[in-house]
Amino acid sequence: MSSRDQLAALIAHSRRAVVFTGAGISTESGIPDFRSPGGVWSKMKPIYYQEFVASEEKRREAWTRVFSNSAGWVGAQPNAGHIAVQRLVARGKVSSVITQNVDDLHRISGVPSAQIIELHGNATYASCLDCGLRHELAVIKQSFLGRGEIPTCRDCGGLVKTATISFGQAMPEEPMSRAAAESRACDLFLVLGSSLVVFPAAGFPLLAKTCGARLVIINREPTEQDEFADLVINDSIGEIMSAVVPAD
Repeated sequence: MSSRDQLAALIAHSRRAVVFTGAGISTESGIPDFRSPGGVWSKMKPIYYQEFVASEEKRREAWTRVFSNSAGWVGAQPNAGHIAVQRLVARGKVSSVITQNVDDLHRISGVPSAQIIELHGNATYASCLDCGLRHELAVIKQSFLGRGEIPTCRDCGGLVKTATISFGQAMPEEPMSRAAAESRACDLFLVLGSSLVVFPAAGFPLLAKTCGARLVIINREPTEQDEFADLVINDSIGEIMSAVVPAD
């Protein structure tokens, strides 16, 4: 049986699957990843959360990066992999999509927000670090580029940052708790495009496996968790998933 047939059979027999996505699914939409050679962090150093909070200069640098699209996700659109995941959600096969990505492409593809668990936040808006109020980037862009104003909260005056989890910033409790619960409850855990080296997020596939789920890893490169998987496919996510989950 081919790997595609094996994947199709695992999905067909699953009653409650979870999809876990990393940068590899979004590189097929033209978004560079962060850690590989030529990736974002090879071109510029990350700004740590503590630096952002402590330094006006670092905050200005961070916002300059946002509006210069240095991470490359502005204008990106969902690809065949995202669409295949959306089909599985719509068909009731997948209870939730746990993602390490911040590009919002799962929601844009049509997955309901309530079924998306963003472990590392969302880069398409900002929030106040003190009161949590949401701030839209279009408004911030106008004042930052037009008047050079580093954004502060319109309600409490606190620091405003993109709604992503930076290096050194605590992982969000509610998404982490939801992801753990979904990992324990699923019978199939499908990893799409994650190197599975960033913890604690990379612990969820192992948690699911420990709780009895089948584990599938689709990634262009081998991962350190391949030995625990029931099926490993080193190929294009969009090509594999669109073949296994065709349109109705």
